[in-house]
Amino acid sequence: MKSDDAGDLGRAHKASAAKVRPFRLADYDEVLRLWKRTEGVGLNESDTRPAIATFLRRNPGLSFVAVKQGRIVGAVLCGHDGRRGYLHHLAVAKRHRKQGVGLRLVNACLAKLRAADIHKCNLFVFAGHAAGMSFWKHNGWKLRSDLRVMQIQLHQDASARLECGC
Repeated sequence: MKSDDAGDLGRAHKASAAKVRPFRLADYDEVLRLWKRTEGVGLNESDTRPAIATFLRRNPGLSFVAVKQGRIVGAVLCGHDGRRGYLHHLAVAKRHRKQGVGLRLVNACLAKLRAADIHKCNLFVFAGHAAGMSFWKHNGWKLRSDLRVMQIQLHQDASARLECGC
């Protein structure tokens, strides 16, 4: 193969690569379909169109989608609280995995967090999601075994709340 041929192949691969751009609310329906098809993505009331609109407004320019041939093939939500960054719902369509799409989405988020002077980023992975754990570990993320996630529902029926015997 001539060196010009190698250059042409490189350019062809780049041309076929997914383009990463900011997540817009207009992307919601297509991204929701992707999330629903992706194992390890847990959806709930925080993932409605109004909730995602609020998230995107509070974290402008931090969330991204990957687009190939006019279709969204990957997406990630990113935000921060002023101290720590958080990634949510990284998803890549099955046929576009192992092509660097997920890593490009994550790196776009991390670059924006660094620019906002955020020094650490956290994410949540379901304990039984082996493929997700493998992806994150392979890309340098460390499991924190010294922490546990605790949560409370803020909009639950008041009669369902438990009294603390502390």
